Amino acid sequence: MNIKKNIAYSVLELAFVSEGSKIADTFKNSLDLAQKAEDLGYTRFWLAEHHNTISIASSATSLLIGNIAEGTKKIKVGSGGIMLPNHSPLIVAEQFGTLGTLYPDRIDLGLGRAPGTDQITAHAIRSDRMNAVQNFQGEIEAIQNYFSEENSSAQVRATVAEGVKVPIYILGSSTDSAHLAAKLGLPYAFASHFATSQLFDALEIYRREFKPSQYLDKPYTIAGVNIIAAPTDAEAEENFTSLIRMFLGVLTGKKELLQPPSEMTDDLMMLQHNPSVRDMLRYSFVGRKDAVKKQIERFVEQTDIDEIIVVSNFHGHNDRLKSYEIVAEVMNEINSK
Repeated sequence: MNIKKNIAYSVLELAFVSEGSKIADTFKNSLDLAQKAEDLGYTRFWLAEHHNTISIASSATSLLIGNIAEGTKKIKVGSGGIMLPNHSPLIVAEQFGTLGTLYPDRIDLGLGRAPGTDQITAHAIRSDRMNAVQNFQGEIEAIQNYFSEENSSAQVRATVAEGVKVPIYILGSSTDSAHLAAKLGLPYAFASHFATSQLFDALEIYRREFKPSQYLDKPYTIAGVNIIAAPTDAEAEENFTSLIRMFLGVLTGKKELLQPPSEMTDDLMMLQHNPSVRDMLRYSFVGRKDAVKKQIERFVEQTDIDEIIVVSNFHGHNDRLKSYEIVAEVMNEINSK
């Protein structure tokens, strides 16, 4: 494998609610995972934004970021991401300016433009959100202005944000976001843990069109992957069944809590070969340590990314902790070559 640089490794937390548990358990487990990730050398711990789904508790993203930052010491904590068209740029700047003041040099602001929910709920969140979608660049620039010290003379200010260091990341699942991240000279994170088809095109566009800015002098890329690691292939495959059924629920609109693992039945094996499911699971690395290591190495070599951000949705919290421990061991071995 021809990997010539150290690859940062991070956590993307969706705060899944498992069958048989409560939302309070999910929040407790998220903090426990963040503390373990910090000990294991993970670079950042990002929380997603989703609404109107019983299986995901990361709805009030900025509040959860504050809880994780308060319970950890050094790991970067941020949004993966804030779905900007759902929010006023002023309020986002005030929230993250406050977080950046409370936890200096530790808060990231990842911004996306998907709704993170169904269209009816998106309309309930912000009835004019489609205008904001069309003006995504303008709303990002508004946030940048609110964070700038020069905005102190403006009529509308986010005083808690002015001069506070909170780096902005552009999140995306298509090539549109790649053009924008390159134009603005911002780091770019691609959601390849579920949107796989345009990954390589998006990375190529971003690197080719990147314009250095006051925020970043050269391209910086992050890509998401699902990893289900375990001491044995059999254990990993069994835990993988929870993720397969989760993606089936996404495709069919069936809303249910994250289901416990089961045997890999013929039906589940066939489901993996459904074109839509297979596409969404393309960058899902499953198995014991050696097997997962080979898959990560291949992915990193093919994409030449700077950072891998890992989603590991397990029904059992201890199984998930073990998976992230295995991934940390793998990344340390890859980076020590």
